[in-house]
Formats: sequence, structure tokens, C-alpha cells
Amino acid sequence: MNAHVQYAVEQTMQLLAIDSPTGYTRNVTDYLLETLTNLGFSPVRNRKGSVCCTLGGEGNPLALAAHVDTLGLMVSGIKANGRLRFTRLGGPSLSAVETENVSVITRDGKRYTGVIAVENASVHVNRELENAKRDEKNLEVLLDELVSSKEDVEALGISGGDIICLHPRAHVTPSGFIRSRFLDDKLSAGMLLALAKAVADKDITLTRKVTIFFSVYEEVGHGASTGLPEDTEDLLVVDMGCVGEGLSCTETQVSICAKDSSGPYDYAMTSELIALAKEKKLDFAVDVYPAYGSDAGTALRAGHDIRYALIGAGVYASHGYERSHVKGVENTLGLILAYVTNA
Repeated sequence: MNAHVQYAVEQTMQLLAIDSPTGYTRNVTDYLLETLTNLGFSPVRNRKGSVCCTLGGEGNPLALAAHVDTLGLMVSGIKANGRLRFTRLGGPSLSAVETENVSVITRDGKRYTGVIAVENASVHVNRELENAKRDEKNLEVLLDELVSSKEDVEALGISGGDIICLHPRAHVTPSGFIRSRFLDDKLSAGMLLALAKAVADKDITLTRKVTIFFSVYEEVGHGASTGLPEDTEDLLVVDMGCVGEGLSCTETQVSICAKDSSGPYDYAMTSELIALAKEKKLDFAVDVYPAYGSDAGTALRAGHDIRYALIGAGVYASHGYERSHVKGVENTLGLILAYVTNA
């Protein structure tokens, strides 16, 4: 893989190692601020927590957006037996979180590990285990602590509203597959950091003003409602590309989204991306996402007068234990670099 792709993957792994479920993103934005500052830029974090960084260039202002908030859970109650009830942050698939390792983070910074299990989870005891419904009522968090009552758990400092982080289990295989929770959307954030490094190293010359924007509330629907530069004319959202039945994209391609649940993306801007992908001989697919929303829709609902488009590396098993490939990064980053230098 080339140096830009390698850096994007390396940064993705760094970001994945930082817990950042929606509402608990300060640590990951600290990392973004430090990394971008070390590259020679002047990033800013707004009151809402998003990070915005202008990379340079002049004219026709373009913003590229990714989000660094992830899916997660929050303690909603403590059971009499010391198990934790939870509520979801965003929309993690409950069928995919059962048996997942977690960390519970208290308001005063204590951290405890645990695991998510369905109630009465022993198959040798519960003959109805396979038929049990998996929902927030029947799933629970078992702490790796010697607790057997609500009072025992409270003595640890755990209470309602504490954050529960799902362990990402990030891994790159020898064959190039990238497997982890939260590739949506830290894989895209890693690519935007690679764009910044390419500019800092003078490997590319920007042909327009380019700003990168990292939102922190995308998973709950209001990520890019504020914080984009006021002069933004075009918004290119870089988010996961959908892979699944009925769609043509694979994990090795860059997906160009023509329409999602919010409606069609800007026809002219999307056509520019398709034409550029063809010109650069990138491996791409154009798809309609049946159950999807992005920061573009959020920005539009907030009243931004912009053109808008969406691209991303193909990701399978979204909102579960996700999988992409370094070739998907190569094709997506290739399209990003081409768009900021050719547009």
C-alpha cells in the first residue's frame, strides 16, 4: 500500500483505540487537535465538540466531513443482583453486542470491565435460551467485579448515566481486511487525517479552499447541524459505504451514494465524483442506500445552502462487527485527493 493509504490505516487504528461513544468524545477530539497541530495546522474545537481545520487553498470553499462519535451504551439502572441495565447511544445492533466485552466509565473517571449477556445465559440451565428475545430489557451487563447487589455496584462509584464502551477489537489481516467495530466512521476520519498529511507534506496542491470537519453527534442525528465554515459551498461527507444484498459495492471499492433515506444527493456534485472516479480509473460503485442518513442531511435540515455528496469505503455488517479492506481505503482516498486537486 502507498504511504497515504498506510497513514490512513495507521490513524484509523489510533482513533479506534480511543473510546468515543456519542456524548463522550473529548479524548478523541483531543487527539485530532494534537495530530493536526503537529502537522502544522490550526484546528479549532467548537462548544459542541466538533473539530474544524482549514488546510489551505483559495476559492470555491469545500468542506469534507467525517464523524468520530461511535455507537455505545449508557447505564440506565442497576439491578438488585448487581447487573446493569443499559440504553443505547445511537443504533448498535443488539444481536451483535451480545457477548461483547465492555468498559464502564464512571463520572469520576474510574473504569471497570464487563460483558454483555442475555439474562440466564447458561445453555445448560436455560432450555429457552435460543428463543429469548434480545432487547434492552433482556440483555444486561455483567461486571468483572465481585458484586451481587445494587449497593455493591454503587460502592464502586457506578451510577445511572455512566458510559458503557463496546470494545472495538480492531485488526488488520495479512490479506488487507480491516475488521473492527466503529469503522463507521473512524475509517473515514483516518482518511481525512491522511489528506491533511498529504497537504502538510506538499504531496498535493489544493485547487480550492479545503476544510476538514469532524462531527461528534452524527450517530444521534445532529452532527453537522452547526460548526461548518460559513463560506462552505460544497460538502463532501466521507462516511461508510454500504455493502449488502441488493447493492453493488464491495469492501474493496469506494462507494458513491446517489440517494439515502433523506433523499437524493446533489446530482451535479455526485456526477463530478463519478466522472473523476472513471478518469482516475478507481474501483467504484454507485448505490442507493435503503436505510441510511449522514451529516449531509443534518447540515441541510439546519439550513446550510450547499451542494452535498457522500462517498466512503465499502463496509460490511454496519453497526455490528464491521469489515472493510485497504483497497477500499485506497480507492476512497484516491477519490478524495483527486477531488481536492482537480475540482
